[in-house]
Order: sequence, then structure tokens, then C-alpha cells
Amino acid sequence: MAGHSKFKNIMHRKGAQDKKRSAAFSKLSREITVAARAGLPDPDMNARLRSAILAARAQSMPNDNIKRAIEKASGGEGENYEEVRYEGFGPGGVSLIIESLTDNRNRTATNVRTAVSKNGGNLGASGSVSHAFDRMGLINYPAKAGDADTVFEAALEAGAEDVSSSEDGHEIWTTIESLHGVAKALEPVLGEAEGIKLAWRPQTQVTLATVEDAALLMKLIDTLDDDDDVQTVWANYDVSDEIMEQIG
Repeated sequence: MAGHSKFKNIMHRKGAQDKKRSAAFSKLSREITVAARAGLPDPDMNARLRSAILAARAQSMPNDNIKRAIEKASGGEGENYEEVRYEGFGPGGVSLIIESLTDNRNRTATNVRTAVSKNGGNLGASGSVSHAFDRMGLINYPAKAGDADTVFEAALEAGAEDVSSSEDGHEIWTTIESLHGVAKALEPVLGEAEGIKLAWRPQTQVTLATVEDAALLMKLIDTLDDDDDVQTVWANYDVSDEIMEQIG
């Protein structure tokens, strides 16, 4: 277990500050409904649903919205969403994994392909990118949860695989099987996590050396994030603070 390893800029930009709350809540509601429909509507008995509810609360989603999303699944209401994953490459050879929940595969595929191709990338076949990522559990804590050493020690004791700490917060990585066990063990020590989810962790990173490539990648990710069907985008890029400042 390597403590304090840095995985800068590993995406997920979900909940970006400039995103409208209604759009963010729509995606969160969709995930809650799908999670409740896929298992029991009780978060204590459904790990995915518990994760979705925690993510919603972290974005200050009202409890009434959460309750309605669960009831929609229990009552068999609403659209039947399908989970579809797209893989491809962005500017500078960055690998992308795009996770979506859709009720229309053709619409989503067209929108994702267009967004990627218009912003310096291209989609590949299934498996063209995911082999270079590890499927793991990810627990997010805010920086205020504790300093790097405190979080590292707590994560180690709880059985985590790795920890990445920065001024933006703490990322605690686990195996898929131990995700919720580790999360449960951490709660009495660090409090409630901001997020508990399955994630894609890149085995290597691509450093973007030019402002042009970095700006185009940010535009691509923002475009995908604005699509109602896209839930999360993961990528293996690293951008220096200097270049990020130039992008603004």
C-alpha cells in the first residue's frame, strides 16, 4: 500500500461548480432509481443504492428527491435505463471510459461519438481502453476529514489498498469486494464519506504537455458531462498546475 501517491486530475468532474443543480439532481436521481431497481430498495441491504444516496447527499440533494427516486423504482415507474460503457481516446492520447445510463442507446451513442470526435478524440471498441485501468472501489473524503497521515493510518487499519491525499481531499482505494467493509470501518473514525463507488483507476497516466491539448480535453469532458445520459467520465490524464492556470 503506497501512501500519499498522487493521482492528479483523475476524472471525475461530476458536480462541476458551473453545472446546473437540476441537471446534477437528474443524474443522481437516475442512479438511485436504477440502483433501487437492480436490488432491494433498502440502502442497508443494497450497497449500490447506499452509494448513490451518499453521492446525492454530498451534492445537497433534498431527502424528498431521494425518496421519490426510490419510490419510482419500487413502483415500477419511469423509464427502464440501461447501463452502457464507451471507451476511446481523447486529445494527446488520453484514455477515456464513459459510463452512461440511457433509455435510448442510439441517441446516447450518437451524442457521445459526436462529442468525442469534435474535440480531438475517437471512440474505440469495447475493451480497447479498460484493460489499462483497474476496477476498484473508491471512497472520497473532504480535506477537512483529517491530515494525510491520519487518513492514511485509518485507511490502512480499515484494509484499504491505497490512499491519495491532496488539498482537494482524500481518495481511498479498495478492492471491489472490500469497498463497503472499508467504508463502514472508516465512518466511526473519519465520519461519513462524500462518496462510495466503483471506479476505474488508470495503471499509467498520460501527461498533457501543451495548453491546447489540455484545453481541448477539458472541453471534451465538460461536453460529455453536460449530456444527460452520461453519468461519469474517467480518464488517465495528468496536467501540471501551470497549464491548468493558463486554461483558467
